[in-house]
Amino acid sequence: MAGEHILVVEDEPAVARGLTYGLNAEGFVTFWAENGKKALELIESNDIHLILLDIRLPDVSGFDVCRQFRAQGKRQPIIMLTASDDEVDKVLGLELGADDYVVKPYSLREVVSRIRAMLRRAYGDLANANGHEKLMFGDVILDLDRLQVHRTRDGQPINLTPTEFRLLRYLASNPDRPISRETLIETVWGYDSDIGDDRTIDVHIRHLREKLEEDPTNPRWILTVRGFGYKFKPDIAKP
Repeated sequence: MAGEHILVVEDEPAVARGLTYGLNAEGFVTFWAENGKKALELIESNDIHLILLDIRLPDVSGFDVCRQFRAQGKRQPIIMLTASDDEVDKVLGLELGADDYVVKPYSLREVVSRIRAMLRRAYGDLANANGHEKLMFGDVILDLDRLQVHRTRDGQPINLTPTEFRLLRYLASNPDRPISRETLIETVWGYDSDIGDDRTIDVHIRHLREKLEEDPTNPRWILTVRGFGYKFKPDIAKP
């Protein structure tokens, strides 16, 4: 991809100018929202590929904006910008659907590296080179070509974020194989993420179970391998 559209949600004009100037110089097209309301308006009226979202905003928090994006079915990757290295903030952001974190102070090079990696995995690597066009387990179809998940009984889509899709694809492509949390972090994020720890994977696994499993507390497909990681146990087949 080239000229990807990046929405920068940042209330400090000087910080926003620095980010947009640097991202424009790297070939991105940028949009700036100084508050949550403007961010919600811009994502509705523009083709946004990725969101850089500051937590501290003047009208609503970045957490609220993230929640609203996901509640509306927006699947674009979200990288949160925060001045706090607080684990609580990071986990809360993940709970609400964020894909990654960058902690201030950060370098432009670091932000650009995270953006490129996230875009590549959300729109590039996922769309290329898959072993099968579709995978099926139970009444769920994982369409690797269209990057969609839906149920056969009603055809309704299951809204997964790009990170959730990557995680599900990797698990479903390796049935009955115990996979460590470390392997999942490296596969899904592909770099040393600030949120790349066990809790990161556990939160995303819980989200997948809530969206896919009839009883998330007693999962049928996404099983825990205690003290190690997770294992996918489906009746996988080509639909």
